[in-house]
Amino acid sequence: MEYRVIRIALIGDYDPHVTAHQAIPVALNMAAEHSGHNVQGHWLATDSIHADTPLDGYDGFWCVPASPYRNMDGALRAIRFAREQGRPFLGTCGGFQHAVLEYARNVMGWADAEHGERSPNAARALLTPLACALVEAIDSIHLREGSLIAKAYETSEIREGYRCNYGVNPEFERALLRHDLHSVGQDSAHGLRAVELAGHPFFVATLFQPERAALKGTLPPLVRAFIQASSEQPS
Repeated sequence: MEYRVIRIALIGDYDPHVTAHQAIPVALNMAAEHSGHNVQGHWLATDSIHADTPLDGYDGFWCVPASPYRNMDGALRAIRFAREQGRPFLGTCGGFQHAVLEYARNVMGWADAEHGERSPNAARALLTPLACALVEAIDSIHLREGSLIAKAYETSEIREGYRCNYGVNPEFERALLRHDLHSVGQDSAHGLRAVELAGHPFFVATLFQPERAALKGTLPPLVRAFIQASSEQPS
């Protein structure tokens, strides 16, 4: 195996008080030890991402929790780059929400799609408050057999933690998932908790925060799989 530097763009606005932001560097270090690669996470503040921001030097993109972001358009720009260029992408919590929003706007053509956190009265509020907020909650999730996420966990039933108030608006869910964006994780009430993009090497987004396992000394399976996919990018 060839060992090399793996550069991961961490899309989000770093806050040392956010539990997920504390966990992510630990998870990346654990994945580095497991793979033998030199994994380097680079925080990419959303208000620093513009049309001329060089993104080609990153092997993988992780859109991280703690939205609203300072610049939503910056986050969406980086997600779009990863999606269109076939770069491995992981979105967790707020990253899930914005991955869905980017797909809705730029693939589905829903130019009026909005995040209810910013635009609660929008006609097409794609992300709306969950019926039951998942703040510091742990719940079971059923994974779709054969999906990338199920392969990463090597099981179809998992339990993961959340810190989340927003999810996909049920009014638009069926139309959103009609084409290449697939539901691959649902909770016991059939709430959408994970998606993957068909035809992409690795594009996985979860409403839960798998990175939190790293703070308890466990390498998150999904982070391990994400780094493996990123290591397979041409150098």
